[in-house]
Amino acid sequence: MSEAVDTGGSRIHDIGYRRYEGTNLGRLYVARSLYTHGLRSAFGLGRSAKAKIFPWIMVGLLGAFAVVVAAVRAQTGEMIVGYQEFQQVARVIVIIFLAVVAPELVSRDLRNKTLPLYFSRPLRRTDYALAKLAAVISAVFLLVAGPLTIVGAAAAFSVADVSGVWAEVRGLLGGYTMIAVLAVIHGSIALLIASLASKRAFAAGAIAAVFLVLVPIAQIPHELAHGAIGQLSLMISPDGMVDGLQEFLFGKGDANLEPGYRIYYGVGAVALVAAVVTALITRYRKVSL
Repeated sequence: MSEAVDTGGSRIHDIGYRRYEGTNLGRLYVARSLYTHGLRSAFGLGRSAKAKIFPWIMVGLLGAFAVVVAAVRAQTGEMIVGYQEFQQVARVIVIIFLAVVAPELVSRDLRNKTLPLYFSRPLRRTDYALAKLAAVISAVFLLVAGPLTIVGAAAAFSVADVSGVWAEVRGLLGGYTMIAVLAVIHGSIALLIASLASKRAFAAGAIAAVFLVLVPIAQIPHELAHGAIGQLSLMISPDGMVDGLQEFLFGKGDANLEPGYRIYYGVGAVALVAAVVTALITRYRKVSL
């Protein structure tokens, strides 16, 4: 039999349900759990065997390439691909990976209309967007950094003294830096595109198209034009932005930029990421439930 409590203007009935007396873990715990789940889902962990096939094929391809690079370094002492240039070889795989993983993390929630469950307290819409973004960036970084670590370990064991080992460590840290740059720029753009489509096929096609189509659009004026237009046209493409930022950070790369123009890529990369993240947060603040 229920007991009634008079609150002065209304009556609350206790119908016998057990009250929750545990700890309220709050927003941070929920956002961290969402990030962890997204990162695991990117590699198919905790999901069916079918879901694991694609991401681990991508891991295997980059891992096999890393083994080849490491074997050549151990046998000949030469690096066929430098630490900072390793991310350039990995870009096609990264784009394919993002075209599948980014829609998997956000488009499914839009299609299945599960966002109201996420946005119930205490998780906020900004928390959701940033947790998903962190998961995508982390997944791309791990995808490329893991194989590069194989190369670095093999190179460190092939040198004769401590100074050589330290040189390899510095090179490896530079490679990690460029992988982080690639993960942030490409991951944020891919997730923003995926957040605009509820169908994964459309989102995947749009992601691949944006990354692949913009490369020749940026490269043609870079090769043909002179002055500021030729030097800054690579900023149109995410790949070109990464190349320009590499020259800004390390003073060398394939962009062939004049020293005076490199700083624009540093400023442009920060502005691009800030704009994309702002657009992503705005998207989820205004998304219809």
